[in-house]
This record gives sequence, C-alpha cells and structure tokens, in this order.
Amino acid sequence: MFRSVCSRAALCVLGAVVFFGIASRNASAASAVVTPPGTTPCKNLASYPTISQAVAGVPAGSTVFVCPGTYAEQVVINKNLTLEGVSGNGYVGSAASGENNPVIVSPSGGVLVNTTDLYGYPSGQPTAAQVLVQTLPNIHGVWVTPISVTISNLAVDGSNNGLNSCTTDLVGIYYQNASGTVNHVTARYQELPPADFGCQDGLAIYAQSGYGTGTGTVIIENSSVHDYDKNGITADGVGLVATITSNYIVGIGATTLIGQNGIQLSDGAAGKIESNVVTDDVYVNPSDCYTNGACYSATGILLYDSGGASGSPVTISGNTISNTQGGIVVVTDGAETADYNNVSSNRVTQTPAIVVTGYTYLLDAIDLCSNNNTATANTVFYAAGSGVHLDSSCTEPGSVPSGTGSATNNVVNEACAGVLTGSNGGTASGTSTYSVVETTASGDACPVGNGGAPTKPATKLKTQPRRR
Repeated sequence: MFRSVCSRAALCVLGAVVFFGIASRNASAASAVVTPPGTTPCKNLASYPTISQAVAGVPAGSTVFVCPGTYAEQVVINKNLTLEGVSGNGYVGSAASGENNPVIVSPSGGVLVNTTDLYGYPSGQPTAAQVLVQTLPNIHGVWVTPISVTISNLAVDGSNNGLNSCTTDLVGIYYQNASGTVNHVTARYQELPPADFGCQDGLAIYAQSGYGTGTGTVIIENSSVHDYDKNGITADGVGLVATITSNYIVGIGATTLIGQNGIQLSDGAAGKIESNVVTDDVYVNPSDCYTNGACYSATGILLYDSGGASGSPVTISGNTISNTQGGIVVVTDGAETADYNNVSSNRVTQTPAIVVTGYTYLLDAIDLCSNNNTATANTVFYAAGSGVHLDSSCTEPGSVPSGTGSATNNVVNEACAGVLTGSNGGTASGTSTYSVVETTASGDACPVGNGGAPTKPATKLKTQPRRR
C-alpha cells in the first residue's frame, strides 16, 4: 500500500492539524480564507492562519482563498478542493486591487520529504513537494478515482529549500495520481545548489500517474515557470492526460551542469502542448561526448516514450521555442513507442550546435525519432541542423525502425536542410526554404557545405529525460 513518507513527524502533523474550535464552528463551510497572523482577512469568511490548516479544516469541494502574504509551509491536499490566491480586496483579475502576492515559500529550516516518486514504486525517490496534490490508495492499496484540485493565482518559490544532495527531489507543484487545473501560477527557484544540478532533480510543476495503476487529467495553463534545475513542466506516466498551454517557461541558459527540458511528456502520458513560450535550455558540456560515448543535449519540448495513438495523437502546436538545443524532440528508446504526434504551426528559432574537438553536432529544430508523425506549417529560423527531421535512427519495440511520417508546408530559413526524410519512408512536400544547403535530403545526416560546418555525425545525440 502506498503511503506518504515524512522525514520528520512534524510535517505530517502540520498537514493534518486543525484547531478544534475553528473546525467545530465551520465544519460545513464551503469556503474559507487564509490570512497571515496580525492582518485583516481579505474576505469575510472563516479564517485560518496557514494554508495547511485551512485545507485540513474545510470539507471536500470547498474553496480556500489565500490573502496576500508569505506562507512558509508545505501544503498537502488529499481531497477535492480549489486553492485560489486573491488580492488585497479579495478579488483576482480585472477586479483585483491592492496587494496581490500570496507566495508559498520554504519553511524555516528547509523543505522536508512528504512523498515518494511513483517511478519505480515502491522504491521511488524521496520527494519534497512544496504543494502536493495526492490521491491516496484505498485500504487494499489500489488507487481510486483521482481527486480534482484547482490551484490558481499564487506563487510557489523554492528558495532556501535547504537541500544539498541528490537523495531528495525538489518539486514545486506535484500532482500525483490526481486531476485538476494549475492556472496563473508562478513556479520558481526549484533548484539545488550548483554542485548538485546534475542530480536530475528540481521540477517546477510535475504531474505523474501510477504507470497503469493510477490516472489523472491535468491542465497546466497561463503560468510562469523559471529557475528550475531539471524540468519546467513534466507530465509522466500511462494513464495521465495533460493539457499544457499558454505557459512561459525559461531555463537557466547555457550551462555545463545539466541538460534541461522546458516541457517533458513521457512514459505513456498523452495530451496537448499548445501555445507555450519556451526558451534558454542549452547544455554545454563537451566532456560528455568522451566520458559517456555520446553527447547529451537540452530540449525545449521533449516527448520520450509518449502515449499518442492512432485515434488520439499528441498535439504540439502554436509553441514558440528559442535559444534551445533541440526545439521539439520526439524519441522512442526501444522500450516503448513514441508514435502519433501532430506537430504544427510552431515557431523554432536558434538551435545551437554542440561543438566538440574534431567535429560539430548539428541539432535539428524539430526531430521526430518515432513513427506516424506529421509536421505541418512549422516555421524555423537559424537551425544548426535541419528544420524538420523524420529521424530513422531510433528503434521501436520489436526492432521496428523509426522515421515514418510526413513533413508538409514547413518554412525553414537558415539550416543545413529544410527537411531530412531519414531512410524509412518519411516524405516531404511543400517545403519553403531560404539559406539552406538542400531543400530536402534523404538519410539522417546534414549535407556537407553548410557554411563550412562539418557533417552531423551519425551517432544519435542523447536527450536527458527526467526519469527515476
């Protein structure tokens, strides 16, 4: 049976403590407000001094409003709930006025472990989530219908988290076998010290299913995500359907420390990735090319063993990706497929190369290393590699080669080729190109002559998905 893990009893108690007098007077209340001690409530409702106490004190289906202020706590939600930050006058949006800054920060002394990652369950990595939305299993250890939680109009700040090793993962907002919506949220500074960036920890927003035993439907929208270690937004696991739309996601820029991913959809997760802005994911560590046998790269949008199907493809559309090594990358690692992706109307600019002594790895703006993909009406500027690559260098389960699909009506300005069609039946039509060596080229290597740049090596560059 799955249970939350606490490194100290205090955190578990904090998630369940309710002042008896408050709870008894307001047990049937549909709404409550959280007000920092010593301040006037921004709404005329039953008031609690911490978010955790309010969450524990209200019945399922309630709305917990959070007044402006700083809340040094970790919040655990195990019931249907709405958690909404409000401004000084108790409203949001155009009706808001006054102070407008409810922020959840690390507790004094740092964050504590409050759950375990489901990847590799029951021996998943201990995790310290600042906000944990968790559907608990029943007495037989079976996950039931996921709870649904909406979180909106507040910031989650991981500064001063106190972690200094690879043993604990830090997550800003974590939906675990749960459904709901994250809207107009800021997730920032989910970072370990620079010496520990390579731990593959530090996720700003993370939605995860139980890999066939749990489910979830999550919408992540209109949010600002920046200063994370590994991934900005991650959706992982069979049974999870994620809609990731209209977010602004910024990596730390060129770094030798870690291969970041702005958005990752993986391990059977399905859904849509639309109208996001993703920038500044660049990994610069040539030593990897020697010590690991292949270079690793960062990505803007990474689909790794994702869950598209013939009747329900994954949609990646209308995104703007810049200054990121792999703009949009789809990969099957041979364990699972990553098929049926519709990649359309995205704008990808500047995909930097990886320079190693003796040659240069030219990264494609859109690299589709699986089968049954379509790339339509995308616009690419300044790609080190090709504009669109129907990549046949991956192998799917059963030793099935990748690379089937089509590239139609894409516009590519400055690249080694407009479209690389691979060697497994990929097709291209209607491509408009400017300042390229060839409009369309077969195979998986860039044509020689792109301003004197060497040919892309046949070795497949390795993405770095966040997996445990």
